[in-house]
Amino acid sequence: QVQLVESGGGLVQAGGSLRLSCAASGIPFNMLTMGWYRQAPGNQRELVATISPLDNKNLADSVKGRLTISRDEDKNAVNLQMNSLKAEDTAVYYCYARRLKEYWGQGTQVTVSS
Repeated sequence: QVQLVESGGGLVQAGGSLRLSCAASGIPFNMLTMGWYRQAPGNQRELVATISPLDNKNLADSVKGRLTISRDEDKNAVNLQMNSLKAEDTAVYYCYARRLKEYWGQGTQVTVSS
């Protein structure tokens, strides 16, 4: 089993920045593909970004150039640096991990005011 603990959500004005972090435990971190998904009210959960154990990154087109995903192997954590935030980035952000099966964090709210 993998446990995921998220931190860093909150309220920010449009154009501002936030940094989300997710600490993983239970399986060696270097075996996990990590990532972030988000779900806005009335919408389906959607991919934001993933990063493989070899640091290969996949980002949604809507966030390219604004959001950056990275791994911190020392802290067994994945970070999502979010810059130039827009109102449409408002959602609950879920940490994601995959190693043979998928694991999800409890979610953290990000609200961008316009």
